[in-house]
Amino acid sequence: MARYKAYNPDQSLLLPVTLKNHIYPGSLEETIDIMVEKHLDLTLFDQIYHNNDTGRLAYHPKVLLKVILLAYSRGIIGSRRIEQACRENILFMALAGGHHPDHSTIAAFVNSMKDFILDFFVQILMVCSELNLLDGTHFSLDGCKLPSNASKEHSATFKELKKKRGKLKEKLKGLLSQHIVTDKNDEDIREVDKSKRERRIKRIEKQIKRIDSFLNENNPKQGKTKKEIQSNITDNDSAKMPTAHGVIQGYNAQVMVDSKHQIIVHAEAMGNGQDADNLKPMVEGLKQNLKTIGNLENPVEGTILTADSNYHTNENIDLCEQETIDAYIPDTNFRKRDANFKDQKRFRDGVNKPPKKKGKFEKFSPDDFIYDKKNDGYICPQGQLLHLITNHMVNRGTIYRVFRIKNDACQNCLLRDKCLANKSAKQRYLLIPIETDENVEKPVSPSARMKKKIDSKHGKEIYSHRLGNVEPVFGNIRYNKLLNRFTYRTKVKVNTQWLLYCLIHNIEKISRYGFAN
Repeated sequence: MARYKAYNPDQSLLLPVTLKNHIYPGSLEETIDIMVEKHLDLTLFDQIYHNNDTGRLAYHPKVLLKVILLAYSRGIIGSRRIEQACRENILFMALAGGHHPDHSTIAAFVNSMKDFILDFFVQILMVCSELNLLDGTHFSLDGCKLPSNASKEHSATFKELKKKRGKLKEKLKGLLSQHIVTDKNDEDIREVDKSKRERRIKRIEKQIKRIDSFLNENNPKQGKTKKEIQSNITDNDSAKMPTAHGVIQGYNAQVMVDSKHQIIVHAEAMGNGQDADNLKPMVEGLKQNLKTIGNLENPVEGTILTADSNYHTNENIDLCEQETIDAYIPDTNFRKRDANFKDQKRFRDGVNKPPKKKGKFEKFSPDDFIYDKKNDGYICPQGQLLHLITNHMVNRGTIYRVFRIKNDACQNCLLRDKCLANKSAKQRYLLIPIETDENVEKPVSPSARMKKKIDSKHGKEIYSHRLGNVEPVFGNIRYNKLLNRFTYRTKVKVNTQWLLYCLIHNIEKISRYGFAN
């Protein structure tokens, strides 16, 4: 017969437990402990507590900040899950000194950090600077759009909200009439059905009250063209943003990253999905942070800034030139001009260039038109002249000269199908980029200067480092730390949460590179 060791699940053990011994040297937990204890000035929180004489004792801000940073580093974002970890996980217990704050205390603490979080962020940057983890010569800017704690179905213009409120009132009126008639006639209905109707009435009344409150307390939001854009009842600071996975209601989380160890030197969550509008505030934030840690008058002078084509505008390029920043911000067509990407279409199906559809043939390109210097126009393959109609048309950062053939020239043309874009088109237009047009003087616009800079061998080499500088930051925060959505509402609270994630990212860099040196 088989024999086994004695097994008693009710056996008790009396062991001495020193929580501090569970924080191992060189670990991220130790770095969090050192940063919070020795390098962050948490006396700023003293002003928000009013329990000097009466009231219960508060958890020390060091305890709460440590467990929140550790939780975010482990991908634990909800306050209830953080509370659970403080009761079950020995590392959380060690950093919290045996305390286990409840979820409401944790959530309230994050909310209370809105006025101090940037100070803490800069204090950690000072540590990075002292440990020689910052290069300070090359910065990369990018953004990541993340959903907010709001539904895009609650987004609408004020006119649409008033229309929705009217429909809800009509529906409520019908339900109340039905309810009154049923009670008056003493109809034999089940209590379940009656209770269900009453809950529905209360739900609609609550929706109407919510819309009324929002319309009374807010003004319509205006876009850049001064036209009204959609507001959101749940979180009006958030916005609808297109992403590769569809449209989301969220925030555009921006980061400015130093090239040496991918340390974030400035970050902010923006309620604007257009990256181009966010370059100016990010540069201003970068200047302020660098000025604080380095005491320099103009800390960005002579530095390199790389950003993708979403930031390419004349205004942004002008701003960088005014700040004496060596910026590399390509236009959307820069890869089409790069010989290294001439065969990129070959790989759209994974292996080879996709086959042409039967019955289709190539359309005439601008190269098939001959320039007529005398008339300053172009001759089409059929011998007709296209006249100049404008010298300056901007499309996606490129300036074009536009030519057009006379109205009836294309109607009976034998080459019509090969020349016009579609069967419904009436006449041929020809767009000639000015910077490639040998018949006009080259422009000196900011966009043209940037294109020349990007197309140079030096520009391509500098810009090639952008991807390796900034994308690993989003990979770490989104996939290693599992931040796939913001759990707070309003820009102030969302920005606090984003800076906390950027804070733990930088502390992780200190743990890996700083103390090892």
